[in-house]
Amino acid sequence: MSDAGPTGNGTLVALRDVHKVYHRDKLEIPVLAGINLEVAKGDFLALMGPSGSGKSTLLNLIGGIDRPTRGEVRVAGESLETLPPAKLAAWRARHIGFIFQLYNLIPVLTAEQNVELPLLLTKLPGGERKKRVRLALDLVGLGDRARHFPRQLSGGEEQRVAIARAIVSDPTLLVADEPTGDLDSKNAEEILVLLRRLNREMGKTILMVTHDPRAAERADRTLLLDKGVLRA
Repeated sequence: MSDAGPTGNGTLVALRDVHKVYHRDKLEIPVLAGINLEVAKGDFLALMGPSGSGKSTLLNLIGGIDRPTRGEVRVAGESLETLPPAKLAAWRARHIGFIFQLYNLIPVLTAEQNVELPLLLTKLPGGERKKRVRLALDLVGLGDRARHFPRQLSGGEEQRVAIARAIVSDPTLLVADEPTGDLDSKNAEEILVLLRRLNREMGKTILMVTHDPRAAERADRTLLLDKGVLRA
């Protein structure tokens, strides 16, 4: 294991010699080359690097959206590359909260309905789902906007709804891919303050991809991914 993170019983994410190669016809396209990484519980890690360096690919592997070509991706006690698809989907729903650059809200659903979506995959009764949705929206400061549709919200408010959706199931890990990339500076600052609060006050472990050095400054540590190689 490299020095790309802490070690010990508090480790939540552990990658060992992870490679990812995509194929286009007969052409091999290497994206990640021997990644070693550890992320402790409660850490806030920023991942930076130029476009095409493999940042989103790495995030997708840790979030269980994609699988490595070679190597081990172990998150929350599971080696993801060995899980069958159905178990992987259930694991992902339980442990991972995704925050994307483009919000991915459903336009015909209200804020509270968008936030409730992940809970529809659980066995929670309706009353408990509604309670969790209210708590999540209150936490991001949008309790009074619950009945609004995405078109009635600002970009910053839409991203806060997306964050509420990511945390409503109380996931083990928040995975954020350019969460401020589509926002102006004021709204970006509000989102970064919110993420830092989730990390410090709720103990959420956050792995954030960003191009913005100001966003990276909010993290506990920053790593650089360049040409598929991770550097401190």
